[in-house]
Amino acid sequence: MNISRLKQIPAFVVLISVMSVSTIANAAVSGLPDFTELVKRSAPAVVNISTTQKIKNGSNGGPHGGVMPDLPEGSPFNDFFRRFLEEDANKGRGESLQESRPRSLGSGFIFDKSGLVLTNHHVVEGADEVIVRLSDRREFIAEVIGSDKRSDIAVLKINADEDLPVVEIGSPDDLQVGEWVLAIGSPFGFDYTVTAGIVSAKSRSLPSENYVPFIQTDVAINPGNSGGPLFNLKGQVVGVNAQIFSRTGGFMGLSFSIPIDLAVEVSDQLRDTGVVARGWLGVLIQDVTYDLAESFGMKKPEGALVSRILPDSPAEAAGFHVGDVILKFGGRSLSNSSSLPPVVGRVKVGNEVKVDIIREGKPKVLHVRIGELPGEAEARPVSLNKKPKSNSKSVDRIGVVVIDMTPQQRKQAELGKYGVVASAVSRGPAARAGVREGDVILKIDQVDVDNSRQFRDLIEDLPDGKSVPILVQRNGGPLFLALKIEDK
Repeated sequence: MNISRLKQIPAFVVLISVMSVSTIANAAVSGLPDFTELVKRSAPAVVNISTTQKIKNGSNGGPHGGVMPDLPEGSPFNDFFRRFLEEDANKGRGESLQESRPRSLGSGFIFDKSGLVLTNHHVVEGADEVIVRLSDRREFIAEVIGSDKRSDIAVLKINADEDLPVVEIGSPDDLQVGEWVLAIGSPFGFDYTVTAGIVSAKSRSLPSENYVPFIQTDVAINPGNSGGPLFNLKGQVVGVNAQIFSRTGGFMGLSFSIPIDLAVEVSDQLRDTGVVARGWLGVLIQDVTYDLAESFGMKKPEGALVSRILPDSPAEAAGFHVGDVILKFGGRSLSNSSSLPPVVGRVKVGNEVKVDIIREGKPKVLHVRIGELPGEAEARPVSLNKKPKSNSKSVDRIGVVVIDMTPQQRKQAELGKYGVVASAVSRGPAARAGVREGDVILKIDQVDVDNSRQFRDLIEDLPDGKSVPILVQRNGGPLFLALKIEDK
């Protein structure tokens, strides 16, 4: 548009257009955070961590100890690392090495002026030497004060002559889903890389660890970010970056951080005693579905459903029953079953806790004295080697055939004196509820099943059109299902 043409446009139109563009620009700017000051203030307290580990002669690696990372097949980073390590190895040909010392890169941050550093357990696991490098390029050999595999937290100590920069600790409880957060770390060895995103979810339970209520974000996290800090917009650390979910080995928008308050609690115990003690209730739990909520007389699905009580546990001593639904633990509401383990784990061993439950549709309060979580043990599913042959009974009303078990088979499956085996499941209410062939049916509507004859009587007495809970054992683990016989 030339000047003469512009003069023909009314002045108020030009003014409105300029104001509109300015308003849109200001809105865009105000809607996005500026991280520059946060990074300037907080980055000096972030550290790079490398570890060395002695290995036998003849192992692959260049003169700098480079080893091929364990990345999934098809990862876009495989070619990059392969070329890098081949060049590194070529430089070292002809040299006689007594040992090769691979280096693994991670991140961490200084949280105490005495030189204490937080990072992940998996960053320093198995290391012979841990090297901490600061933003000003100073390097220190760090002492591992303590490391906890279950929470994936490790505490290091470096000795510096002058004051060290430290991070400010924030509160993960104040985080809101959708809030901006920022990570600083060393992905793939690229020091002090800054990435940002939002909080995607809170209190996530992962299959690898249900005692940590992870913060889920879409902040770009990659190998090397492990142990680095997650900041809120105030520049406070709210999490320790720990894991990603990926099908390729690279970032896919699902990152998980350990809440900083949990990390600090773990670090305090490691510093004081060298070990971490966690609270233990002694129950196996599952989520309450909509149908199960109806079967237990609940208005909505919430809480943690108790499917088994472990022997000699605090729960057994406190009077918990299979079928109880835990709604509150220590005054804290539980939206789902995954909310319970982290809350229990953080209770001091020996403390008494008030527990609000629903039992047979009625509210009830129990008080339990928390024990200490036993050491990790493998859960080995117990299955029946042979199906019992006695007392086969067809229950046409729900579409299942059940058979009795011998005392030896009950002992082998660790079932006590209750339970019948579903030897065949056809179309009907049982199949719709999720009953499978081979399931051991332990309870019907909170009544223990002694044998196939009693089971048939219980089924015949069930009301039409109402969900009732049925407890089965499958692959060695208990599971509640909701059985509903449709109105005729």
